[in-house]
Amino acid sequence: MKRIDSLKTALLGAVALAFVGGAALAQDVTLRLHQFLPPPAPVPKLILKPWAANVEEASGGRIKIEHFDAMSLGGRPPELLGQARDGVVDLAMTVAGYTPGLFPRTEVFELPFMMTNPVATSAAYWQKVDTDWSSNEYKDVQVLGAWVHGPGQIHSKDGVSSLEDMKGLTLRGPTRIINNLLGELGAEPVGMPLPAIPEALSKGVVKGTVIPWEVTTAIRLSELVGNHTEFSGDEAFYTAAIILVMNKDKYNALPDDLRAILDAESGEKLSKFAAQVMWDMDAGARKIAQDAGNTITVLDDAEVARWKAAAEPVVDQWVKDMSAQGIDGAGLIDEAKALIKKYGG
Repeated sequence: MKRIDSLKTALLGAVALAFVGGAALAQDVTLRLHQFLPPPAPVPKLILKPWAANVEEASGGRIKIEHFDAMSLGGRPPELLGQARDGVVDLAMTVAGYTPGLFPRTEVFELPFMMTNPVATSAAYWQKVDTDWSSNEYKDVQVLGAWVHGPGQIHSKDGVSSLEDMKGLTLRGPTRIINNLLGELGAEPVGMPLPAIPEALSKGVVKGTVIPWEVTTAIRLSELVGNHTEFSGDEAFYTAAIILVMNKDKYNALPDDLRAILDAESGEKLSKFAAQVMWDMDAGARKIAQDAGNTITVLDDAEVARWKAAAEPVVDQWVKDMSAQGIDGAGLIDEAKALIKKYGG
């Protein structure tokens, strides 16, 4: 009788163990992350993959993140936001401005000469997403990170050393605000995602592009153009807003403990980390251009002042555009500047 009781106990224990194990397995989550940059680029290599590794480690392996780089799951970069929103993928990293009109408030951080420090600006950007914009322009997705890149520069075949050199110059721009800026300065802006730049340059569709130094290595830009233009002073010519988003249903379906782990590794922590990495990578990419014998022109303070004055109508028009949508653009500018200063910019 004791042997039967012992056997029953053992069997019940095995069943219980199997049930617990099954429950644990049922809570394991695999997330597919889709983005437009090639694997060696700094963002996937030094930001997204380390972030994912931290999430996986903190979850004890219960969260697994699969990486699909360079649009390998199909579509075009402007479709990434919709892919995450609609559940085609679980996670997507993209430039907010690749989907013009969806994130009007976010454009405040892309206004000319707004950014003074990408890490401080990213902290400000995240705070607005976390406390306000998640209920309006980001309501259809769960934002895990919101950041900006380092100072945007002009990279061209023929060189830009003064405002006059912009007249009639065909330049690729990434977003609505930045294209408006290029047009106001006299250039002929051509909007396109970053992966399209090499072909556009080789075919003569554009004579240059605006991007930060950091990402020039991903498209070997220093081999495609021989001239680079930088701006003196603390305020960057421009920057672009970048987001890592998650399908909202997928996020809400996570077990509470896994959602807490994901949140702990994301948000302001990820946003500031990403901005710092991109900013740090600027120097090495700039050196590649120098070593290649390319010309780097730094506009002095007097010349930059001319560019700032010429760019003012872009800001004025943006404020009008926001007012037409019932948004206090002037108030957002003041708030953005105050937040950037608060975080050390």
